[in-house]
Amino acid sequence: MKIGLDIMGGDYAPKANVLGAIAAHPLLSPDEHLVLIGDTQQIKPLLSENGFNPDHFEYVHTEEVIGMGEHPTKAIVQKPNSSISVGFNLLKEGKLDSFASAGNSGAMLVGAVFSVKTIPGIIRPCLSTFLPKLSGGVGLMVDVGANADCKPDTLLQFGVLGSLYAENVMGIKAPKVALMNIGEEDEKGNMLSLATFPLMKDTKLFNFVGNVEGRDLFNDKADVIVCDGFTGNVMLKLAESFYVLTLKRGLKDEFFDRFNYENYGGSPVLGVNAPVIIGHGISSPTAVKNMILQSRDMITTGLVGKIQAAFK
Repeated sequence: MKIGLDIMGGDYAPKANVLGAIAAHPLLSPDEHLVLIGDTQQIKPLLSENGFNPDHFEYVHTEEVIGMGEHPTKAIVQKPNSSISVGFNLLKEGKLDSFASAGNSGAMLVGAVFSVKTIPGIIRPCLSTFLPKLSGGVGLMVDVGANADCKPDTLLQFGVLGSLYAENVMGIKAPKVALMNIGEEDEKGNMLSLATFPLMKDTKLFNFVGNVEGRDLFNDKADVIVCDGFTGNVMLKLAESFYVLTLKRGLKDEFFDRFNYENYGGSPVLGVNAPVIIGHGISSPTAVKNMILQSRDMITTGLVGKIQAAFK
């Protein structure tokens, strides 16, 4: 197994990524290999400073970096030797089994679609995020930013993708899938949700439990919550602020501690032909470590193959 990690992506690169790789190493089995992609002249000294044997990792040297503010498509095309571009080329060629980065999220989405492509039958890939539940455990929300505008059949597919991830990677049997709305009643919502609801109600592709509201994000009404990327991203950023606010107010609470993005790694891109994970731009070593373990889990569960089979 070859797990690819972009060392140059993120606000605290390369140090946070290298430290995250070091932290993940003892948690990987001997046949699970980390491939660090980036400027080896910056990577190797950081390993030495931390007394880590560089022979534990594999390396692919790159000399370009896609900045966080660069235009995604232009950057992918104009910087073929960037860590993100090289990572996706290796993924496309089968030299990596997964690729993860805390770098430019737009470039990661574009790179995924350009290189390994969208799985045939899927209209648009989506981004997912984890939702801590009051009763313990976590749920999943899709989409959280890849598709600001969606059509009903796209949301239906997001339900399938989220359900497959929840079942295979998160270990939830027959996950409950719900549609985010402004009311629980069947006839509530805007034009998109009104058109999507009957499609989900009639589907045999997942266990649909109806509409949920914003107050249901953290209870047990649903394991997977489906929405367009605009709505999902707004809710994600609001939820992330809870953790920051508790810290600023000096509050210590186990539930809000679980809102810390570090615990979950990154956001899987669901619907492309290989495991791809996009990390938070401010990813710490702990977040990077969990992103690596998340990559490993996506590979070992054969998630991509199961999605491909579902859309044949």
